[in-house]
Amino acid sequence: MRPAVIIVDMLQGDYDGPRKDKKKEEEKIVPLVRDFLKICRGAGIPVIFACDSFLKEDFIFRGRMKPRSLRGTEDTKPLSDLEPQPTDIILEKRRFSAFFKTDLDQTLRTLQIDTVAIGGVNTHFCVLATAFDAVCNDFNTIILEDMSAAYKKEIHDNFLDAYRNSAIYPLLRVMRSTEFLEEAKKKP
Repeated sequence: MRPAVIIVDMLQGDYDGPRKDKKKEEEKIVPLVRDFLKICRGAGIPVIFACDSFLKEDFIFRGRMKPRSLRGTEDTKPLSDLEPQPTDIILEKRRFSAFFKTDLDQTLRTLQIDTVAIGGVNTHFCVLATAFDAVCNDFNTIILEDMSAAYKKEIHDNFLDAYRNSAIYPLLRVMRSTEFLEEAKKKP
């Protein structure tokens, strides 16, 4: 296994801005993700932050979503509490999946990655979209259940339960970060 970790949409603006009051479940994972990323970096596992970075007139705002995470603002930066490092890759994205119209696929192939472990917010939206596209781009994919969150724990749990034993297992797996790290240690 040659893994990389992708942390989706844990953004400065979402934790400090006007939506902060809706982030209670997401806030619980911040120290866990920070500590996990330190371990990954120490083990030589690349860390990628996939960050919403929209244009003010973006198509995505024609729905119920209000403009946020506007390109060029601090709101699109990885959450500082996660202690991003200069060696981390920051990937701007304008849609739910970190793969959609970005260079993530090419970046992972350049790094000779064959497995991606995905965490972040929201489990049922951008984490899941990124996981599906990872499989569609022929990467073994792991959703890190304890490194992901949704605004309600029930939503997080229900979505993970739906994919725990899916038809595409073991191409798409759900596991805890400790299980992932144990498996990553065994890499050839």
